[in-house]
Amino acid sequence: MKIQKPFQFRHEAKPVGVSGGSGYLQKKAPFFPLSNPESFFYRIKSLTLTTTASLSDFVLVFLQKSKSFGFTKVMDDYEKRKLSIFNQLNFFQFFTGIIVPLTVIFGDKKISLIAATAIITPPLISLLALYLNAVGRHSAAMLSYFILYPFFTSLAYINGMNLGTELFFVLYGILSVFFLQQISHIIFCIGFSMINYFMLAVVLKEYQYNMELSHPVIYLFNHLLAIGFIFYGLYLIKKENTGYQSGILNKNSDLQLMNEKIQKQKEEIGEKVGQLEEQALRLNELDRVKNRLFSIVSHDLKAPMYALRNLFLEIQQYKMKASDINNLVPLVVKDLDYTTGLMENLLHWAKSQMHAGSVNPQSLDVKVLVNEITQQQRLQAEIKNIRVEVHIHDSLCVYVDRDMISLVIRNLLSNAIKFSQPNDIVIIDAREIPLGIEILVKDSGAGISSEALNKILENNFYSTKGTENETGTGLGLMLCKEFLEKNGGRMHIESKPGKGSVFSFTVPKAEKHK
Repeated sequence: MKIQKPFQFRHEAKPVGVSGGSGYLQKKAPFFPLSNPESFFYRIKSLTLTTTASLSDFVLVFLQKSKSFGFTKVMDDYEKRKLSIFNQLNFFQFFTGIIVPLTVIFGDKKISLIAATAIITPPLISLLALYLNAVGRHSAAMLSYFILYPFFTSLAYINGMNLGTELFFVLYGILSVFFLQQISHIIFCIGFSMINYFMLAVVLKEYQYNMELSHPVIYLFNHLLAIGFIFYGLYLIKKENTGYQSGILNKNSDLQLMNEKIQKQKEEIGEKVGQLEEQALRLNELDRVKNRLFSIVSHDLKAPMYALRNLFLEIQQYKMKASDINNLVPLVVKDLDYTTGLMENLLHWAKSQMHAGSVNPQSLDVKVLVNEITQQQRLQAEIKNIRVEVHIHDSLCVYVDRDMISLVIRNLLSNAIKFSQPNDIVIIDAREIPLGIEILVKDSGAGISSEALNKILENNFYSTKGTENETGTGLGLMLCKEFLEKNGGRMHIESKPGKGSVFSFTVPKAEKHK
């Protein structure tokens, strides 16, 4: 009789504490420390936690990457936000959507192949939408989501499966308003979803597989999930509309600020244009004055100098008699007096142009200043036997630039003598008024016509010959008005032809500046 040998392991295993197969497993697979149950369960727990952590990390990384699927450089921030929300929606619907098919497939009841396909497809549609966005097919992703999702959900119900997902049809209609661009697509998706919802909630009442009875927790979870997505969709629409309105308000605010800045720049440009135009007018005026001065220098100054030279040549060559010389001297003196006054006006004008705006005011006694000027003009008055009377009795002081006001009084006195008849009287007076000190120069000469007065007031070079054919340039009155303006004064003219003229001007009183 053949004796059967007992089974032996290939490798020897010493049964210390644990015998047989358990000892072999302990030696060949040390991961299962059967001799130490606590260590075994600890390693199982560690493996589970490690796997869960790795899976969580993968899910989070995938979520972060999926947010930016389909982004392009030409998209604005609003389009990127919408696409990111759509990607996140598909991400969460994929992971929540696989719960239903897993529950049904691994459940007790058998279902048809069509029904199984219908419940497996929706989460795959979410993956399809993510893929289409990733490759830049945004429109295809939107249409596949809003058409295929309702279609396969409806197909599952038609095949007798009550999964508790009918509220998702309401979600599709709400989300189509937010994500789709064309009105026709929105109307189609809303109509298609509402028709399916009506058919499933009202018409179909008999089901082969009712999750409400077999898995009530998952059935309730599906309804709560649909409600959560619906409220989330409404929140997104509200948030984006609010953000869009805020963006419009911010843009309007920015546009308003830009308009204000542009308006301010426009005003500044307008001011600069006005300044340039004013400078252009001033330059034109200076050019006109320059041309006039060249004419004066070339003609009016040359004539007296030639007359004086000719007189000396006559005396030198022809040895003129003393009586003839005495007869010519008054004429030469008159021309030289005119030339001297003209030279002073030219020098003061040149000085005023080189030092524009430079005024050195000081306190001056009017009577003392007027007496000095009348002494300077004494020879001009004596030639025509004109008496100059100063009717300034009070001690009046003004606060002005001495050189400028001296030129003003001298020119007005010279003009009064020029247009007065021989043996006339010229009066210089001064008085205190509320605006300051008023100084007047009166004559009883030929007077000024209204036409000539308008030309004088228009700042034009205007001059006529005096009562004994004395010439002039018109520069003196122009300087008078300019210098008075610089000293805070103004000139006033009253005249009637044949009855004389009164030239007066007002300047600040010295007491105001002590």
